[in-house]
Amino acid sequence: MSLISVDQTITIAMSVSDRHASAKWYKNMLGFELLYHADDAGWSELETNTPGVVIGLGEHTKPAPGNCVPVFGIADLDMARQKLEQAKVAFDGETDVVEGMVKTATFYDPDGNALMLAQDLTSGID
Repeated sequence: MSLISVDQTITIAMSVSDRHASAKWYKNMLGFELLYHADDAGWSELETNTPGVVIGLGEHTKPAPGNCVPVFGIADLDMARQKLEQAKVAFDGETDVVEGMVKTATFYDPDGNALMLAQDLTSGID
């Protein structure tokens, strides 16, 4: 039995210098469809051809080359984080919340690979 149970969504988050240009590239090169641009949050998402898997583009002035963070959907991020912390899993700072959109927390596997949990807040339930 696992410590926590993620849902059936995965967002592959990447750092880019221009989300709008990158979204066009992913559409033209791979056939991914734009879901939305959240300009106030510096974030865009594209639907891949794999059910439940989206590409998330975070805009940064100097993106780290070759970065990629799998983001796993979770129903209750606070409870999941508490269980993982009790199991001595290291987190990168506090949980981030974009009101009415998403709650996220980055953590690390034993080799230092970054992973993230995300709770959808768009339904108004958190």
